[in-house]
Amino acid sequence: MTASSHPVLPDGRLAAGVARLAVRHQGRYAVETVQRLIADSYEQLALHAHVRTHLVVLAERLAAERLDALAHVENPTGERPRVLFVCSHNAGRSQLAAALLAHRAGGDVIVSSAGTHPSGAVDPHVVQALTEAGIALDEVYPKPLTDEVVQAADIVITMGCGDACPVVPGHRYLDWPVPDPDGAPIAVVRSIRDAIDDRITALLDTLPGT
Repeated sequence: MTASSHPVLPDGRLAAGVARLAVRHQGRYAVETVQRLIADSYEQLALHAHVRTHLVVLAERLAAERLDALAHVENPTGERPRVLFVCSHNAGRSQLAAALLAHRAGGDVIVSSAGTHPSGAVDPHVVQALTEAGIALDEVYPKPLTDEVVQAADIVITMGCGDACPVVPGHRYLDWPVPDPDGAPIAVVRSIRDAIDDRITALLDTLPGT
C-alpha cells in the first residue's frame, strides 16, 4: 500500500486506541480508516480545542464517537433519536444542555455536543451547577464540531454560535437563545441551567420513545 494509506500517528500511544476501535468496527471499517480518524481527532483537539492533558485518551474517545456517527449515517437504524447541541466553545451552554438531556432521557436519546471554536476545558461553574443537580461530568470535555456527528444528528440545537453554526439540509434545527455562562457567577449559571432544563422538558415531549 502507499504511504498515504497508512497515516502516521502523531503520538505512538494512539496505536492501542486504533487497535481497540478497529476490533469494535471489524467488518465495517478498515484499520486505515480508524487510524486516519483517530489521528485527525488528536490533531483537532490539540489545535482547535487546545487540549493539553489526557490528549491520547480524548482522541480515542472523539474518534469512537465519530466512527459510531459515521456508521449511523451509512446505515441509519432509527432506534433512538440523536440530538446534537452546538455552541461556540462547548464549555458552557451546550455542555449543560447535553448533560441535562442525557440525564433526563435515561439512555433513550443519543446525545452529543460540540463547539465551533472549542475551548480547553469545561467552565468550572458549569461543572458545579450540574453536580448540584446530581449530574456527574467526569468524562466531559470540549470537542470540535465534526461532519460525521452533524450528519448523524436528527436534531441540531444551536446555542449562540451565529454564522458558524452548521446547516445540513433535511435536518431539524432549533435555536435556543440562552445567555452564555462564561465568566458568570454561580448564581447566574444556576439560572441558566434551570432555563435550559425547562427547554429540555419541552424537547422531550416531542421526541419519540421518550
